[in-house]
Formats: sequence, structure tokens, C-alpha cells
Amino acid sequence: MSDDLALLCRGLVHVYREAGTDVAALRGVDLVVPGAQRVAVLGPSGSGKSTLLSIVAGVTRPSAGRAEVFGTDLATASAATVRRLRRGTLGLMMQGAPANLLLHDDALGNLAWAVGSRARDDLRVGRRVLRATGLAGDRRPVGQLTPTEQQVVALAVALAPRPRLLLADEPTSRLGPVARDALLDLLVETTDASGTAVLVVTHDDAVAARMQRMVHLRDGRVGEEATAEGRWSVVGTDGSLQLPQALRADWADGSLVSVEEVAPGELRVRRAGAGAGAGAGSRADAGGRASVPADGGDDRG
Repeated sequence: MSDDLALLCRGLVHVYREAGTDVAALRGVDLVVPGAQRVAVLGPSGSGKSTLLSIVAGVTRPSAGRAEVFGTDLATASAATVRRLRRGTLGLMMQGAPANLLLHDDALGNLAWAVGSRARDDLRVGRRVLRATGLAGDRRPVGQLTPTEQQVVALAVALAPRPRLLLADEPTSRLGPVARDALLDLLVETTDASGTAVLVVTHDDAVAARMQRMVHLRDGRVGEEATAEGRWSVVGTDGSLQLPQALRADWADGSLVSVEEVAPGELRVRRAGAGAGAGAGSRADAGGRASVPADGGDDRG
């Protein structure tokens, strides 16, 4: 893998035990995030979003498959290697600002903690975020700040070490629309200026819309992607292709279908026993991604 790719996942699987039963949180996730690209991960509760972020953060080991961050495979990396990644390459903004902060210290103290023994000049990225919101000179302990102010400090702390990949789990979940949009402005402006890639897990369409790609997880797999160019179903490494959510009611689990190429770059999917023209078709480009109708299903919860 080229080390200019922020993230590469291939056949990523994670299984955990719950009440004596194996539960598959991820069932073969394939995902590539180039350096400096902003990507939102969406999906209903239980689709595997937080598990994916936890693996990329080096908190959880995958059960199988590959998850590489700038060329380092987190499935096989030593604990020391993961610690090095989390000290500089990865910036973490986990759900709930207090989880990212020293509540007894002020905002600048939190920035100094984030960069550790590095030169004080490394505080400039975090200071820029604080200055934009008037918090650079605030000496109150972070625990006394409002939820909005805490989220701003959490963003500043995550970006202070100038990471190459920022991971954010529901970063605006406690904010109203105005505060949310202001925080997103800061996130986009700062990461664009520094060339930082972003992987954000969110349920909020407004957050996802500020990213350059939207990746939809369903049942532990990437089902669809959306960009400014359109919305697409994704062919997995095992050849699987999820139907758009809006079509699932008419195509029950276990349905028998025929799949045939009717023209270069075009497939027809037809239910068993259906006559010509009776099935639902999908068109696939030469790269193997099947186009989803513009009014296709939306599994964002």
C-alpha cells in the first residue's frame, strides 16, 4: 500500500462475544480514504460505524482482514507502534468532549498536554482553533465550559499535534444547528489548510454534507457511497452488492435472481421467474460500481 493513503480497509471483519453468542459487527468492510480527503461514515445503530472507528483508532483489534493507516497495518502492529500512531499520525475526537479533555485544566493547558514534549510552536494549530472562537485567553477549567465550548477545545486538542488523519465520533452530537455549523466551519477550514484527512462517524446529514464522501454502512458492510457526482452501490471484494434500501421491501432476503451483462458496463438483475422487463435493473460503470437511482434508499439514522 502507498503511504499517501490515509486509510485502506480490505475484508475487515470484527466479531465479539455477547451473552455467549458471537456477533459480527463488521462483515468484510472495504474502504479507501486518500490523504487529505474528508469522509463521513453513516448508518443505522448497530451497522458497525463505531466499531470501524475504534479499529482505525487502534483501540480494537480486528478479527480478520486489513486496516492500514498510512501503510501501518493495525491488525498486526505492536502496541508501541499503535502508541506512536496515536501520538502524532492519528488525531482522536471521541464521542463526548470530556472523554478527550483534562477537565481540571484550561484550554491552553489541554493543548500543551496534547503535544507533550514537542516544541511549543506546535501549539499554533490548536491556538488557531481557540482564537477563532474567543477561547484562546479563557483560563477557566474546561469542566466549567459550556458543551459547545468543550467541543471546540476537543477539536483543538485533536488537531494540535497536526495529525495526518483526524477521527471524530459524533463530534456535534450535543450542539444546536448554529454551534454545529460553526464547529464544522472550523473543522473543514483547519483540515483543508493542513492537508489532514478526516473520518467522521455521524447520524447528522448536515455533518455528512460537509464531507467530500459519504459512506453508508449497513449490516457491517459498505453498502453505498455518495459524492458530489452521485450516489453509488459498492461491489465488495467477495463480489457482493447490496440493494438500495428503498428496494429491499420488494426484494426479500433469499430472493433468487439472475445477473447478466447486457452491454459493456451495464448489468441487468432479474427476479427468478420474471419476464423481460419485469425485474429491477442496475447500471454499473466499468470500475464495478453499480449506480443507485437518485431517489434511492437512505439508511442514515
